[in-house]
Amino acid sequence: MQQLQFESSWDKQIAPQDRENIEKIFNEIEHINSSSVIFSPIREAINHKDALLVSVLVHNFTEHPLNFQNATLHYSVNDEVIAKKEFTLPDLVIPSHVSMPWTFIFPKDSYRTTPSFKDGRLELK
Repeated sequence: MQQLQFESSWDKQIAPQDRENIEKIFNEIEHINSSSVIFSPIREAINHKDALLVSVLVHNFTEHPLNFQNATLHYSVNDEVIAKKEFTLPDLVIPSHVSMPWTFIFPKDSYRTTPSFKDGRLELK
């Protein structure tokens, strides 16, 4: 059975409203029958350094821990890849059958500007 966990820094700093939103997203995946990794969108934003921030709930439905060692992620809007980057995040390990929120940061040179970043899809390639 899938469990929701928060990485320790998220757990300490997350606003109550954001926690409720993440719990709502998590509860919506209850009926998904999968054996892979799925990303549920939380929000997208551009920060003060013009980096694209993509916050997602990462669902590891696999039987193995998920780590991000040279993991290539693509962010698509309307089925068009607008951002891609290889991530190595040694501190991010998502245990089997765990969902965890995370924000992936795409620096300015790793994405194309688009009128809207909303309703995008993050995929592990």
